[in-house]
Amino acid sequence: MSWWLIKSEPNVYAFSQLVADGKTSWTGVRNYEARNNLRAMKKGDRALYYHSNIGKEIVGTAEIVREAHRDPTAPKDEDWVTVDVAPGEAFAKPVTLKAIKANKKLAQMALIKRSRISVVPVTKDEAAEVLRMGG
Repeated sequence: MSWWLIKSEPNVYAFSQLVADGKTSWTGVRNYEARNNLRAMKKGDRALYYHSNIGKEIVGTAEIVREAHRDPTAPKDEDWVTVDVAPGEAFAKPVTLKAIKANKKLAQMALIKRSRISVVPVTKDEAAEVLRMGG
């Protein structure tokens, strides 16, 4: 099982909406690096759910329940993909970007090093530390 981090603005699609919906397709990714990360996801992989722009915090986890398939929101002649995700657990305490940057164990985390990419890999050690921080 691999770990990932997926970003969404909470005013666009909050973690609470994923919980209410039970599942969603992670559509609209239009960055090649993020698309390649979506393609690398496998069913059963886990993701940290990050609220970007507003909040700037990891608020919970999600599970990849369907591997990469064509993104129906993309123009027919373009090669963009989506994965389906289901909610995992909400964190007891959101893990802020400030707290992540202050934690030496997370200094190399892609969230910091590749901050503009909306879908990035997370190491198992990084995931374990974020999970610990989130309670």
